Amino acid sequence: MSHAFYIYGSYAVTGLIVLALIGWVWLDGRARARELQQLDAAGIRRRSAQPKDGASA
Repeated sequence: MSHAFYIYGSYAVTGLIVLALIGWVWLDGRARARELQQLDAAGIRRRSAQPKDGASA
């Protein structure tokens, strides 16, 4: 076995791990955005959000 086998193998494993993490973060971001849309549709707002009618809280 040559050293290149181990080097290319480590790059391949690292690349797969990085792609898996990117996919996980992307899917999780979509899920959180969907949850925020559901909360917004239910009328639940963040405390830092401005009221929609323009009145100050």
